[in-house]
Amino acid sequence: MKSALLGFQHLLAMYAGAILVPLIVGDAIGLTPKQLTYLVSIDIFMCGIATLLQIMTNRFFGIGLPVVLGCTFTAVGPMISIGAKYDVSAIYGSVIASGVIIVLISRYFGMLVKFFPPVVTGSVVTIIGVTLIPVAINNMAGGLDSPDFGSTANVLLSFGTLLCIILIYKFSTGFIRSISILLGLAAGTVAAIFMGVVDFTNVHEASMLHVVVPFKLGMPSFHLLPIITMTLVAMVSLVESTGTYFALSDICEKEITKEDLAKGYRSEGLASVIGGIFNAFPYTTFSQNVGLMQLSGVKSRKIILITAIMLITLGLMPKIAAITTVIPTSVLGGAMVAMFGMVISQGIKMLSKVVMESQENAMIIACSVGIGLGVSVVPDLFSMFPEEVQILTSNGIVTGSLTAIVLNILFNMLPVKKNKKVTRPAVEKDAEVAHLQ
Repeated sequence: MKSALLGFQHLLAMYAGAILVPLIVGDAIGLTPKQLTYLVSIDIFMCGIATLLQIMTNRFFGIGLPVVLGCTFTAVGPMISIGAKYDVSAIYGSVIASGVIIVLISRYFGMLVKFFPPVVTGSVVTIIGVTLIPVAINNMAGGLDSPDFGSTANVLLSFGTLLCIILIYKFSTGFIRSISILLGLAAGTVAAIFMGVVDFTNVHEASMLHVVVPFKLGMPSFHLLPIITMTLVAMVSLVESTGTYFALSDICEKEITKEDLAKGYRSEGLASVIGGIFNAFPYTTFSQNVGLMQLSGVKSRKIILITAIMLITLGLMPKIAAITTVIPTSVLGGAMVAMFGMVISQGIKMLSKVVMESQENAMIIACSVGIGLGVSVVPDLFSMFPEEVQILTSNGIVTGSLTAIVLNILFNMLPVKKNKKVTRPAVEKDAEVAHLQ
């Protein structure tokens, strides 16, 4: 019983993050309530599968640490952008292709990590977080093109939800603080029920059980730009996961080798491939569960196994997933401001450690973030360029990421011949000689 409660605690800690991604992406690409219910349930199901792939280690995959996986928030903006420019099939094609690429390079990614130092990953995460904020603000008003956009009810619900999250975060500690987003969503939805703006039709119509079906929302299609975008996102996620792996290795007092890291990377790539096949998303480690592990002191893989089984079970119950789809868009918007704001703050936190190290790093951040945001705001900047070039320049996240990578190579990796510094005494001596002459 105690193990089950500890496992359920881990489920609650990551549940808000697990359901928000499909709710946000599904709503942005125009899925029906029935399709959205399936998307949420299959995402929860795949969180459990992805977690199992990591904790059950063998010679091919699995890092063998008590890590919980969920859909990465860094993929939200890119997936919405891909869905808007192409369609939902391109999202899943890019997820599958990027997963295959990660599996293929997993053994060598340790050597590629040098191209993704904090100045690069921090810039990319910051760009992604900032480009997501307009999505959150539109949802706070009720959703783009909604008939009641900006209504008093929507504004009250969205800011009320955000205020609730802030107050819980401020006046609580430990586990309660870790689920502040989930509690805020619940409070906002209850308030919306009393205001009469919640429709439970989808919950009544949803079945109790369903069978997981490959390609239920459509067959994947493969396009170069979406694949490049999702591969860059996946690489950034791997860098973040590497930090989580080492944090967990310290907590569990287990040394991890290069082979262990390769198996961990391979598991994340495999999870993305399976996720794309079943119309879910790319997956990464959830740091909030690491914090919960430090808080509880329980670091057993058995507890995470129970969490994974719970996730798989919930994923097979559409009616439970349907409950999450009744959350009003404005309530989601309030929570999204906090969630996406945390993405930005994570990027800033990563950059704060390197921006003072050198002026070169400051220039890398300035140019990559500036160009990334600029192209996101004005996507037609390179519209007169050949289409082959536009593949790499039409997406702000790709453009900003490539700018950060290239400038990091230029400033921090290429050998530079430095002039020999002249010490102060030598300068003073030369001045004295000149004066005598």
